[in-house]
Amino acid sequence: MTNNNDVVDSEGLQTSLKTPEMRRILASSFVGSAIEFYDFILYATASSIVFAQLFFAGLGPGLSLFASFSTLAAGYLARPLGGIIFGHFGDRVGRKKALIVSMVMMGVVTVVIGLMPSTESIGMIAPISLFVLRIVQGVAVGGEWGGAALMALEHAPRNRRGLAAAFANAGGPAGAILATLVLSLTATLTGDGFATWGWRLPFLLSAVLIVVGLVIRLKVSETPAFQRLESESDERKVPLLTVFASYKRQVIVALMATMTIYVTQGLTTVWGVSVAVAAGEDKSEVLNWKALGALTTLIVTFLVARLSDRIGRKLTLIGAHIVAAALALPVVLLIVSGEVHQYAIAIILGNGLVQGLCYGPIAAYVSELFPPQVRYSGASVGYQLAAALGAGLSPMVASALILVPGAGPYLIAAAWALIALLGAVAVFMSRSYLDGGTSQTEPAIGSVQKITGNQRTAV
Repeated sequence: MTNNNDVVDSEGLQTSLKTPEMRRILASSFVGSAIEFYDFILYATASSIVFAQLFFAGLGPGLSLFASFSTLAAGYLARPLGGIIFGHFGDRVGRKKALIVSMVMMGVVTVVIGLMPSTESIGMIAPISLFVLRIVQGVAVGGEWGGAALMALEHAPRNRRGLAAAFANAGGPAGAILATLVLSLTATLTGDGFATWGWRLPFLLSAVLIVVGLVIRLKVSETPAFQRLESESDERKVPLLTVFASYKRQVIVALMATMTIYVTQGLTTVWGVSVAVAAGEDKSEVLNWKALGALTTLIVTFLVARLSDRIGRKLTLIGAHIVAAALALPVVLLIVSGEVHQYAIAIILGNGLVQGLCYGPIAAYVSELFPPQVRYSGASVGYQLAAALGAGLSPMVASALILVPGAGPYLIAAAWALIALLGAVAVFMSRSYLDGGTSQTEPAIGSVQKITGNQRTAV
């Protein structure tokens, strides 16, 4: 933490998002998240277009795709475990150290996946190993989001937290853009060789990206909030126990507020891609439209994050969830049409608009539900549970529901819309961790809260 009074206030917070240190912090959150989500989304996309044939051959088209999505789901279901593990150490030993470990873990696993022999070569060892590696990926990315969001939020001026924390979320679509474009380019350049060896190249590229990310991440300082908490060891022995003892309601709110993001992601960027490819559309064209959808997400995320600093996180999120509910049926019908241009509209509306509207304020909103001493644990658990249930299960659920004659698309859309409306209700009824407070009235981020029963008193 710098001592330059021109760039930090009395609490150690940066006075602007444009100070040299704050720029490094925002770059670290954005680039680090982008690299980790490049790895994570790379697997998700590959599971839609190539893994079924390589690792689950012989099951038939429907079952092989379902099995491929099962390994995809395993990664998402492991994300809450990552949130618990890295949340504990992030609240105990520091946000920065936890982030460095999660990045190295993700990079190593992704490279190993790129080297994995197919089932034809080594038998059942291949899909079993893929399943295990995907779980480790899930643990790593489960630890990334909370730390990246807090590094930005806990350094930023209080009236710019929404925009600052959004840099961590924006890394997600940025990583998705990179993963999708690299896969698309590889598919074009390698042609018929893509299904045998070309798909491996984007995974091996992760080794270079991780080195770049670590160089950036090692240069940033620990957050002022954590530095102040280091002397409060009695409150942080097992942060997760404090979360479930005193903040169960906040965890549920975080889960419900985030679910729509990941249901949208699972349906449009995973299940939707598989539907388009299965209909015979060109892989590269489908992936390019997917990348454009992620670019739209990125732009909308920053615009809405800035709006949330002005009108409040709650109002912004409620509006986003209502839009999601309204667009659920049109987007699903566009996806199942089997036409690439209709899929393009679906990906822009769903992945781009809906996910961007929710993404913008969510990092700051979820983080502000918890006090600093359990913030990494609480925010990570709530957010990653939503990722596990939303993106992890929605492709499999959609693959099953679409088989219902005549009603499949309507059932998928109804489930999506219901989740969005429940999210809006949860946000409407929520409060930040101060009794009666909102995200706009939270005290200085460096303040420590001592908790006794239902009483919360700023120290």
